[in-house]
Amino acid sequence: MALPQAKLDATEARLSALALPEGGWSDPARADALSRLRAMGLPTARDEYWKYTRPETLVTADAPTAAVLDQDDETPLFAARDRLKIVFVDGVFSASASDDLSLEGVSVDRLAEAKDIHWAKDLYGVLEAQGQTPVARPLAALNTAFASDGVLIHVTGKVSKPINLIYRHEDETSDAILHHVIKLDAGAEATILENGPAAARFNQCIEVDVADNATLHHIRAQGRDHERRAATHIFARLGQESTFKSFTLTVNGMLTRNEVVIDITGDNAVAHVAGACMGDGAFHHDDTIFVTHDAVNCESRQVFKKVLRNGATGVFQGKILVKAGAQKTDGYQISQSLLLDGDSQFLAKPELEIYADDVACSHGSTSGAIDEEGLFYLRARGVPRGTAEDLLTIAFIAEAVQEIEDESLQEELVERVAAWLARRRS
Repeated sequence: MALPQAKLDATEARLSALALPEGGWSDPARADALSRLRAMGLPTARDEYWKYTRPETLVTADAPTAAVLDQDDETPLFAARDRLKIVFVDGVFSASASDDLSLEGVSVDRLAEAKDIHWAKDLYGVLEAQGQTPVARPLAALNTAFASDGVLIHVTGKVSKPINLIYRHEDETSDAILHHVIKLDAGAEATILENGPAAARFNQCIEVDVADNATLHHIRAQGRDHERRAATHIFARLGQESTFKSFTLTVNGMLTRNEVVIDITGDNAVAHVAGACMGDGAFHHDDTIFVTHDAVNCESRQVFKKVLRNGATGVFQGKILVKAGAQKTDGYQISQSLLLDGDSQFLAKPELEIYADDVACSHGSTSGAIDEEGLFYLRARGVPRGTAEDLLTIAFIAEAVQEIEDESLQEELVERVAAWLARRRS
C-alpha cells in the first residue's frame, strides 16, 4: 500500500538531512532499516499509536532548540556510586569524561569504532526489526539506519559494579541518535544506569538479549532540561529463567516518548517495566509498552505512575499479548495518574490480548487528585500543606519506585523527586 503523499514527503525531508554512517558489518542492517522506514513512513498524529502524542517535533528535518539548564545546584545522579562511566555529550562519545572501558566480566565497544566483524552483527537491528510487528515503530527504524554512535556491551559474567551511561546536553540545537546493543550470556548479570538530558532532541534505541538464567537491571533518569524532546526505544528478548527489570524516572522536558517492547521466549522468565514521571506546564510524557508472552510460566509487570500539574499531559499505552501455549502466564499492568489541578490530563489505553486459557492477567488505570483525607491527617499533625502534598506525592509513586531491587537506588531517586517537588513549591 502506497504511503499518503504528505507522509512520504515528510519522511523524505527528514531523510535528506541525514547521512548513513559507514559501519562495515552494520551496513546491511542499516540498509534494511532504511527500506522498512521508507515503507512505513515517519509517524503522524493520524497513526493509531500516535493519536495521543503529536510527533511533529520528533520528525522534522531540524531539531527544535532547547535551552541548556544549569544543573550546578545539584550533585550529578549516581555520583557517589562506584560505577563504570561512559559519557556522551550531545550524542558524541567523550573519552576524556569517560572511564577506561575495561571491566571484568564485560566487554564494551563503541558502535562508531567497531568496523570489523563484530558479535553485535547478529543483534544490531534484529530485535528492533522483530519489534515492528504487529505495531510499526518508525522512529526506531530511523535510529537503526542512522545512529552515529552507541555502545556494544557483552556481559559474560556477574559484573561487579554498574555501567553508567551519562548523557550531557551542551548545544541548544543538538540532534543526537544513539543505538546501544546489550548481550548477556547464560548466567550473566549486570546493572545499567542511564542519566542526563542527552540533547535538544534525542532518538535512542537499546536492543537487549538476555540469555538463559541471565539478569539485567536497568535504571534510567531522564534529565531536568525543560525544553528537551526525546523518543527512546528498548527491545528486549528473554531466554529461559532470565530476568529483565527496567525503571525510568522522568522530570521536566517538553516531550518524552518511551517505548518498550519485550518478547518473552523462554519458560520461567520475568520481565518488569516501571516508570514514574513528574510534569509541570508544557510537559507531555508518553509510555508505550508491548509485552509478548510466548513461553510457559512467565511473569510480567507494568507499573506506571504520573504526577501532573499546570496543564501537563501524561499518556500510557500498555499491552500484554499472551500467545497460544503460553500457559501459567502471570501478567500485571497498572497505570495511575495524580492530577494536582484541573488543567492536566492523563490518557490511558490498557490492553490484554490472550490466546491461552490458564493465565492470571489483569490491568487497571486510574486518575485522581491528592488524597484529601491523608492531607487532613498530616495537616492536623502540624505538617505544612506544601510539605504534606509532597509526602503524599512521593507515597503515590512508591509502587513504581519499589520495582527497583536495589534499595539504595530507590532512595537516591526518591531524593531527586523530593528535590523536584521542593523546587516547584518554592
